[in-house]
Amino acid sequence: MFHRIVLAVDLADPAAAPKGLAQALELASQSGGELRLVNVQPLLPATFMEYVPANFDEEQEQRAQQALAAIAAKLPLPDGRVTSAVLSGGVYHELLRDAEAWGADLIVVGSHRPVMSDYLLGSNAKTIVRHAQCSVLVVRD
Repeated sequence: MFHRIVLAVDLADPAAAPKGLAQALELASQSGGELRLVNVQPLLPATFMEYVPANFDEEQEQRAQQALAAIAAKLPLPDGRVTSAVLSGGVYHELLRDAEAWGADLIVVGSHRPVMSDYLLGSNAKTIVRHAQCSVLVVRD
């Protein structure tokens, strides 16, 4: 049974969240485990920084924290069993680092049907599966 479950939440694609959330919630409920909602905000290239407000990163992080809090508030798990984190950087790198630091025994990620860029660059889900120190559940949309 899994007791510490990390769910990767892509706030840029709200349609992808329900299936992964349902799976993670079911597993956490069955095991009496904890659920951690994690969103990773990609870093903007330095060349874009002069075109965005000075507090752009802080505003993005605050919006993401509010969105994760809204998701967590709707979950039927007791207080203290749901936590969240908003990280900045590369999606798979930050997610793997956070999962290991938190002691996760399962990472739940969504996956979409591959497009050409996935074949050229690879997907975050594929990299997470390959490098995770714990089990990974990939939920197809």
